[in-house]
Amino acid sequence: MTEKDMDWAFPRIKRLPPYVFAVVNELKHRLRREGEDIIDLGMGNPTTPPAPHIIDKLCEVARRPNVHGYSSSKGIPRLRKAICDFYERRFGVKLDPEREAIMTIGAKEGYSHLMLAMVTPGNSVIVPNPTYPIHYYAPIIAGGEVRSIPIVFDEGEDPQEEFLRRLYQTVKESMPPPGVVVVSFPHNPTTVCVEREFFKELVGFARRKGIWIVHDFAYADISFDGYRPPSILEVEGAKDVAVELYSMSKGFSMAGWRIAFAVGNETIIRNLAHLKSYLDYGVFTPIQVAAVIALDSPYEIVEKNARMYESRRNILVEGLRSMGWNVEKPRGTMFVWAKIPEWIGMNSLDFSMYLLREAKVAVSPGIGFGEYGEGYVRFALVENELRIRQAIRGIRRAFRKLQATV
Repeated sequence: MTEKDMDWAFPRIKRLPPYVFAVVNELKHRLRREGEDIIDLGMGNPTTPPAPHIIDKLCEVARRPNVHGYSSSKGIPRLRKAICDFYERRFGVKLDPEREAIMTIGAKEGYSHLMLAMVTPGNSVIVPNPTYPIHYYAPIIAGGEVRSIPIVFDEGEDPQEEFLRRLYQTVKESMPPPGVVVVSFPHNPTTVCVEREFFKELVGFARRKGIWIVHDFAYADISFDGYRPPSILEVEGAKDVAVELYSMSKGFSMAGWRIAFAVGNETIIRNLAHLKSYLDYGVFTPIQVAAVIALDSPYEIVEKNARMYESRRNILVEGLRSMGWNVEKPRGTMFVWAKIPEWIGMNSLDFSMYLLREAKVAVSPGIGFGEYGEGYVRFALVENELRIRQAIRGIRRAFRKLQATV
């Protein structure tokens, strides 16, 4: 039997398209092998390490002889208590560490297993578009269907009001009704931010319609200009219908440590815990203990990282504007979402490849985040200020070269 004959055995894989970002990554790696200095503003991968005292605690605990066995898939009790204490200090939200909080191996794993626990064939899930790719494809992997809501807006439209209007219309037109709505604010890639009133409206609607809400709060700690992203759980009644994913990857610079949490609705948390008990063990215990130290630390360590991203944002946005590329300053996330100038005349993938070849700068093509991302590229604020200035000079040269041919 040939490999082609056995394709029937992988129906979920056949529903997944080729990974668009792989095309850009392949060119990036080839250029680097050829000796090119590529400034990578593509992947949102923090390059700043966690605070030294957090690393010290990891090393200290790792030297103990009794911490190298399997850990609990729910997270050690001390860690679940730490996240609940953190939520109360940060958002004024009280959580029960036994019933309303569970550790996940990063937000991506947590979200994927949530979809596996919540979605069955025939169920539909509403997801913004463009979006972080796993938001769209985890429900598909679970056997469900996805209904997209555009999260790009015309000038003059209120993003919060318009998104809710589109959501209400999509639910009204869906048969059978969707079981889950996925949101993530501040939003990756578009950087759209919302206020607490938005969540109040969303929670009220979900309670009336009997729909679950999953809020991926990955950028809870990365915000600028005095804006404070609200937790959906701050809204009265949210625990009746909502679960929130909180990640330590960005604000605490612990991306590779794979520490995140699902918090909120007791029924969802209980069923996620049941599923995970079959699928995984917990993160290495010393990492969990170090995460406790991080969560119990003064919040200034997170605010310091946010100020770093804000400074990088300012340099990038002002540099792009100086060459006539009118981009908005985001209030949150570690990204800049930029509409490609019309005069360039390229789609987002071709433009990303052009910037790689001519500017030596890697960005993410908008089409990789969904059909409504076409016409945009995403910059990740992961390089230091000197490198961002170097990137701006490279983009300026690439623009001049392109303008000479237009």
